[in-house]
Amino acid sequence: MTSDLEVLYEDNHLIAVNKPPGQLVQGDSSGDSPLAEGVREYLKQRYRKPGNVFVGVAHRLDRPASGVVLFARTSKALSRLNHLFRENRVHKLYWALIRELPPRREDTLVHHLRRNPEQNKSYALDTPRADSKEARLSYRLLESLERYHLLEITLHTGRHHQIRAQLARIGCHIKGDLKYGAARSNPGGGIHLHARLLCLPHPIGGREVTILAPPPRDPLWEAVELALRRGGASDILERGDRV
Repeated sequence: MTSDLEVLYEDNHLIAVNKPPGQLVQGDSSGDSPLAEGVREYLKQRYRKPGNVFVGVAHRLDRPASGVVLFARTSKALSRLNHLFRENRVHKLYWALIRELPPRREDTLVHHLRRNPEQNKSYALDTPRADSKEARLSYRLLESLERYHLLEITLHTGRHHQIRAQLARIGCHIKGDLKYGAARSNPGGGIHLHARLLCLPHPIGGREVTILAPPPRDPLWEAVELALRRGGASDILERGDRV
């Protein structure tokens, strides 16, 4: 696993990696090896550290999705990262490939998400319920291919399966996401939802850190990147949206 690890950013307090689709971030009852363990082993080997190595999980990414995941290398950094995420001071940008065009080229979606733990699924409702939480995101249409469309999504809240549930609610299904209404799955079980960018004040010192994750190497993502370059949007590939 360590040889396959794509490290995007690393310093004495933080390490960010590009998670492939289908991999867990943190261990669960499946017993599958999580990304956090791969990061721990990488740090042990790179710095020749004996014994246990601290790797703190500050946020998660759905198993079928890909993209940037940030870990803390110290307990102090983890505590401050947790605070930054709670205070919504981390800018999170995603890319999603969908089959259906959204109703508008750009919009802000506000729903009320109700989570069903037995199904491991969330439902986006138009009106609040006692067991729901408000979910808010903004999207804009970046590019259209022959059969799929690329959305750039900014999360304003961090709810369970939020992007997947909210897009499904407006009739836009992420490629490969059978759980939320896609017509068919992708090989390997991943979906075309990618955590493209994180921007945050460094938990130790406060300087701005921007971490950009290239999408997985598959023909559809490559077609998207080519279309963006041909359309004169290479800046989007190099630095993401305005932060």
